[in-house]
Amino acid sequence: MADRVKGKVALVTGAAMGMGRAHSLLLASEGAKVVVADIAEEAGQKTVADIRAAGGEAIFVKLDVSKADDWEHAVQAAVAAYGTVNILVNNAGILISKTLDQTTEAEWDRIFSINAKGPFLGCRTVYPVMQKAGGGSIVNISSIYGLVGAPAAAAYEATKGAVRLLTKAAAVDFAKDHIRVNSVHPGVIKTEMTKGMLVDPAIVKAALGPTLIARPAEPEEVSYAVLFLASDESSYMTGSEVVVDGGYSAN
Repeated sequence: MADRVKGKVALVTGAAMGMGRAHSLLLASEGAKVVVADIAEEAGQKTVADIRAAGGEAIFVKLDVSKADDWEHAVQAAVAAYGTVNILVNNAGILISKTLDQTTEAEWDRIFSINAKGPFLGCRTVYPVMQKAGGGSIVNISSIYGLVGAPAAAAYEATKGAVRLLTKAAAVDFAKDHIRVNSVHPGVIKTEMTKGMLVDPAIVKAALGPTLIARPAEPEEVSYAVLFLASDESSYMTGSEVVVDGGYSAN
């Protein structure tokens, strides 16, 4: 095991599968004690077991990111187990693939409660713990669609744009307490969320659009950006956007 985040405590949401699982495994392999937070308990426990099998430290906490009480419980569990929280990765999110005119009010409210309200609650809840610890790093997972528009994902894009600006606002508010807040903007990634659309070559081609590296990314390719922002290597970065999109936004 390496030590880029050795001794730090990382709380990762949506950590049972996909990118959240990849973030958790990499952070643990680099020395972090990981709080695996998710609504999917069985899969979350599997992530914990895999971290421990590799020699790392981890616990599972059930967390619905849209609920303030769940956040309080998750942060308290992290503090009880490991003493503090140094890193928060707001990764949990859902996708609704619909145009704006097709999106219902209930769908709009649901995706905002998870994708936008979740990171807000996470930042707010972890703040006093990081403040007491003398600082920390918050990494919010946005999307390339928090920077550009695309067809048939209006509500998703709106939430990811909200995460982008929430990140900047939190960076301003928390700077005095040495808490850095940055966002990561992945392009098309191979995860459980996208596997349904990535089986059709025509859909893959459409989703990749102008991507210069003409393939979907593996989750781990995003995780290394998360690790960098979580570590002290990025000590002079806050309010920044790290784009991991294979060149989608380059042209």
